[in-house]
Amino acid sequence: MVHVPLRLRLDGAALVSNWHWLAHRSGAAACGAAVKADGYGLGAREAVKRLQDAGCRDFFVATWREAEALTPWPGDLELSVLHGVLPGDMAVAVKGRARPVLNSPEQVRRWRETGLPCDVMVDTGMNRLGLTPQEARSGLLDGLHIRTLMRHLACADEPDHPMNERQLGLFRTLRQDIKAARYSLANSAGICLGPKYSFGLTRPGLALYGGIPVVGNTAQEAALRPVASIEAQILQIRDVPAGGSVGYGATFATPWDMKVGILNIGYADGYLRMLGEGGYALAGDRPCPIVGRISMDLLAVEIPQAGIMKHIQILESGKAETSEVAIPAVDAGEGDWLTMNFRLPDLAGPLSQYELLTTLGSRFKRSWV
Repeated sequence: MVHVPLRLRLDGAALVSNWHWLAHRSGAAACGAAVKADGYGLGAREAVKRLQDAGCRDFFVATWREAEALTPWPGDLELSVLHGVLPGDMAVAVKGRARPVLNSPEQVRRWRETGLPCDVMVDTGMNRLGLTPQEARSGLLDGLHIRTLMRHLACADEPDHPMNERQLGLFRTLRQDIKAARYSLANSAGICLGPKYSFGLTRPGLALYGGIPVVGNTAQEAALRPVASIEAQILQIRDVPAGGSVGYGATFATPWDMKVGILNIGYADGYLRMLGEGGYALAGDRPCPIVGRISMDLLAVEIPQAGIMKHIQILESGKAETSEVAIPAVDAGEGDWLTMNFRLPDLAGPLSQYELLTTLGSRFKRSWV
């Protein structure tokens, strides 16, 4: 077997723990799982297996190709295809176990001829996919076997945004007017808005995989566990003298004699150049700061050497006492593995947490534990 110097460790227990936390906050509603984009980049089939064992019964993908990738589909689970059904999808759609989420009058008319169950999306202000409320109330849906009537929240990650209450009110009136077996509004952030958003089914995605719906919310950050951990192997150790440069553009000059580790990871793997500033890897519990520009396949980190750290302690008297603590060198060499900082809320800003997960490349050896 070929050696792969880049690993993505995936914590199945954390995935299940996150789902249970979200299910508890969904109240009486069933709690599903979005596994589109190959389980947000982590592996949809393995995620489904673990969530099924935990008790999840409702899953969501974006396209029929994603649905096909999960075949054979377990008979006790439900699967919905969020992007609906286009003419080229019909041959696959009518044979499979998945249901389309119908988004347009054309899709409704196309699917009506099959007589099969479906889901329906109604837009309440996001202006993305979905029927307008007027179309949904026009009689267009009469006679359809609607398993789930759903809508997507536009601003749930901003709890005080007035759009949340507005969409909730509109969806409540739709529930009165349109008959369906159940109703669904809340994504991960919507679940965190409270039980009135849950209806009969919730559809978490980001939070399942360790994302924090509202960055800075200490309760969410304490409860939701990271699922993905990136480990990169050191390909080479370099001794760079003070005043030397590291990486493209010579943008980083070493302020002292520095030991530098070259890691087998770069922006082609989804660890993008913008993550370099303030980024670091860990050797055990010791941070190794990224130095220089991240390139396509490589990045460089400082391997800290022995030194003295000043420690300031505030005494009961209010006076400060300074002491010095000896710091040992980080013991890391060629062939050793370092763990990249991939705590999603820490890195969010230049990229969303969704982008951080779904841009992880194909060169990782993915291992569920």
